[in-house]
Amino acid sequence: YGVGARMLFPNVRTILDIGGQDSKTIALNENGKITKFEMNDRCAAGTGKFLEIMAHALGFGMDEFGVEALKATKDLHINSMCTVFAESEVTSLVAKGEDRREIALGLHRSVVRRAVGMLKRVSCNGNILFAGGVAKNSCMCSLLEDALEQKITVPQNPQMVGALGAAILAGGIC
Repeated sequence: YGVGARMLFPNVRTILDIGGQDSKTIALNENGKITKFEMNDRCAAGTGKFLEIMAHALGFGMDEFGVEALKATKDLHINSMCTVFAESEVTSLVAKGEDRREIALGLHRSVVRRAVGMLKRVSCNGNILFAGGVAKNSCMCSLLEDALEQKITVPQNPQMVGALGAAILAGGIC
């Protein structure tokens, strides 16, 4: 990841990758070497799969999930990050007549809180690259920038950063 990120954005110091199955944060030194790494791969909480399941529970497609969440005027706090319990909570909120967009915003905020915690544990500093398929979600990008109080960099194809790095290493370019 570090190699792909630095090839695209040489000044990157921190990488947040949220994909379908895991999320990870990586700190890089000024030479692009990894200094800290943290990964959540034990459960779907905080991953693209979590967001996909929640979007489905709310009747949204993935392309519209973040867009609709950004239309909410307030968010509803979601108590559980466990996918099974969160889905049950979402179903209850929908049954009570709560606004689906407000629920969606609450779900996005819960993932952002988890991501920011991971970023802080690897000493989030300098330029931050947001990679992985979840980086295509406009709500996630906006909420991350708000929570971190800084701009984040999102590549044109955020889901390809790791593959780019692997290709560069395999080709002996780096």
